[in-house]
Amino acid sequence: MPQLSFNSPIGPLAIAEEDGRIVSIDWGWPPDSEETPLLLRARDQLEAYFTGTLRAFDLPLDPPGTAFQRRVWAALQRIPFGAVKTYGALAAELGTAPRALGGACGRNPIPIVIPCHRVLGTNGSLGGYSGLDGVDTKRFLLELEGVLTPVA
Repeated sequence: MPQLSFNSPIGPLAIAEEDGRIVSIDWGWPPDSEETPLLLRARDQLEAYFTGTLRAFDLPLDPPGTAFQRRVWAALQRIPFGAVKTYGALAAELGTAPRALGGACGRNPIPIVIPCHRVLGTNGSLGGYSGLDGVDTKRFLLELEGVLTPVA
């Protein structure tokens, strides 16, 4: 499976593709790296996102997961840049429990592009985040999108 790594403001990211679709974004460096047109496009879009010039990704995705997880991830992709939803509100839209929704968010194999960072607790708490530095990474992404004010 071709993978490409690059440095980002939240640490090194490794993008993987399979059959012409992005299947994962992980933190770290895989042992091998390969430049394919799709991986370069994904890297360029992520870099543009981090510089604030890209608000919506345009990449073919195929996240491996259950039917339920895929339904949650599709709903996450409908949350626009700079907006957030609560676990409870999103769970109600999908007819599921907030805890089940949170579990699917935690298993999101394509973070940032599938924006699980845009889901907050009912009281506005950040909740958790499966990225490298956890909630600090989530906070960074929300600050980047103008949802949160940077902490001094």
